[in-house]
Amino acid sequence: MGSGLVIVDKPQGWTSHDVVGRTRRLAGTRKVGHAGTLDPMATGVLVLGINKATRLLTYIVGAHKTYTATIRLGESTITDDAEGEIVQTRIAAALTEEAIHAGIAKLTGDIEQVPSSVSAIKVNGERAYARVRAGEEVKLAARSVTIRRFEVHDIRRERGGKILDIDVTVECTSGTYIRALARDLGEDLAVGGHLTALRRTEVGPYTLDKARTLEQLAKDFEYLPLEDAADALFTRRDLTEKERSELSFGRRISSNETDEVTAAFAPDGTLVALLKNKGAEAKPELVFATAS
Repeated sequence: MGSGLVIVDKPQGWTSHDVVGRTRRLAGTRKVGHAGTLDPMATGVLVLGINKATRLLTYIVGAHKTYTATIRLGESTITDDAEGEIVQTRIAAALTEEAIHAGIAKLTGDIEQVPSSVSAIKVNGERAYARVRAGEEVKLAARSVTIRRFEVHDIRRERGGKILDIDVTVECTSGTYIRALARDLGEDLAVGGHLTALRRTEVGPYTLDKARTLEQLAKDFEYLPLEDAADALFTRRDLTEKERSELSFGRRISSNETDEVTAAFAPDGTLVALLKNKGAEAKPELVFATAS
């Protein structure tokens, strides 16, 4: 098995760890990791790295993400999604579409978001969800996130109008909790809210149309080769043979045209290193093709 990325369409009910375990068996290698979890309830794009490509995952974790989701207004749950028990019900019949759009506008752009308390964030070395399940009241610190797009596609009134379901698309920076958006929208509108469906459609340049289900991978294990994965993720730099040789020994070469991380390719197309400018030179951050 070579090195590369597997773009999985995660099934509902599976943890990200479950998907990693299944992929290890399919790929025949223990060296498999993921670039950011999806909750068990969620489906969609989960980026996995195999062998050398696991070293790319650090850069993918911070990529922007896009989701489609359904927010239910009128009910609050302990987890802010449909996995948790309902803790409060309030009638949402009086809500207008104008009020909903105004609430969404407040949650668009640069915002301070308090993550869901039932999350994997560590509090004094222990996962927040473990503390909540042990009966503790957990208050997490707000974090700065950017909601680039929060678009409403449909608003449906259920149960005689007492409950409202809203289908949305959210494009956001890494670290955003979509279920926290549902919670905060519900609280702003004074009716409560939680997430009933979540599907991730994009992680950086990797999109749902390139994703494969686990059933498809079991029949035909396809992955994005290391070189193609790096080419999609970073600015490309084509090296001379001399530059390739210098980098293979971990030495610096002349600076990149951009200050962003750059993928450096040998004349034969092999990924040699990831480079970052340091002063007037480009320094290898990761070397993939070392001198033999």
